[in-house]
Parts: sequence; C-alpha cells; structure tokens
Amino acid sequence: MKPPGQIGRPPRPKHPPEVRGESRPPGAVPPSVRKPAIMQEPVLVLNATFEPINVTAVRRAMVLMLKGVAQAEEINQTKVHSASRSVEVPSVIRLLAYRHIPQQTRALSRKNILLRDRNTCQFCRCILPASELTLDHVLPRSRGGRSSWENLVACCYQCNNRKGDRTPEEAGLALARRPRPFTLHTSRQLMRLIGNKDEKWRKYLFY
Repeated sequence: MKPPGQIGRPPRPKHPPEVRGESRPPGAVPPSVRKPAIMQEPVLVLNATFEPINVTAVRRAMVLMLKGVAQAEEINQTKVHSASRSVEVPSVIRLLAYRHIPQQTRALSRKNILLRDRNTCQFCRCILPASELTLDHVLPRSRGGRSSWENLVACCYQCNNRKGDRTPEEAGLALARRPRPFTLHTSRQLMRLIGNKDEKWRKYLFY
C-alpha cells in the first residue's frame, strides 16, 4: 500500500550553507553541520498572558522575534551566528499581543498526524524518525476508507507492507490507540511530554 495521495513523504531538508566570516575556535563543529539541528529544536510558544498555546521550531521562533511579534522568555545555552551578529537561541517565547486561540482541531496533514502519534508506528509501537514513517488508512481507500483524523495513523514501512490492502484485524495487527482528531487537549499533552525534557518549560506547563 502506497502512502496516501497528497500526504506523502516530506522532502529532505536542505542544509544552509556555512556563513562566511564567522570565527570559530579550533575543533568547533562547523555551522553547516550544527545549525540545521539547532534550528529545528522545539520552542514553547506562550500567549501574551503566559498561557502555553503551541510548540514551534527555533527557526520560526526567531523569525517572530525579529519581526517584533514575540520576545524570548527563556534562552538556551546556544547561539547562532551570522557574519555581523550572534543571536541567543530561545527555549520559550511569548507573543507580545494576545491571540485568541479557537477551540478547534489542527489541519489534517502528515506532519500533524505524526505529531499526534508521537512518531510512533501505531502497529509495532516503534518510535522512528519522520523519514522512516508513512501514513496508513486503517480502513483501506479501496474499501471506502477516507483520509480523515479517525482513519489515518502513523505507520512504519514494514507494517505498511504487511497490512497491505486489508484491515488491521485481517492482517493480524492491532492499533496502539484509537486515532482521534488533534485537539487542544492533545496539544497540551504533547507540550507536557516535551516539557519533561526541558526544565525551562516546566514552570509554564505545570501550574
């Protein structure tokens, strides 16, 4: 069974070229190796009221800061450098203007389904990088299965091939959990899960 139509594998990230003119101590890791990982690290986003509302990547967080939309509340012990300046990498940012967050689910996408399922194959329970996961229709499309939150799950390629054009029961597979829409409650759970790995997040998530 091939990955669902428009929700395919993401393109491989392109590493930005090394910034010229940057001085580094001997033995330091070149920015061309170090930056991509740093720029994809998670950052907790707070509303103007300090309420946690989202998790974004360092790259997006820094864009919001440079635009004057947000400010850093917590900083990592890391900096990114350009030819003319160095900027501290944020761990938590806060929006300067209050944003109303509607009580609705996120857009249906490959990225959000992998996030909901925590990059875990829902059949063999293996945690894998996004590049080693695909999406599976629980009820195959050939049998009327729709591309919806309730019918799409993260799946490794081995389980995807094993399941084929069958239901999990017919293939002798069992779902780790029933697939559901990505709600605000799901988002908060994920924030707390990531917050366990970053002490700077805890005072904003556990209160």
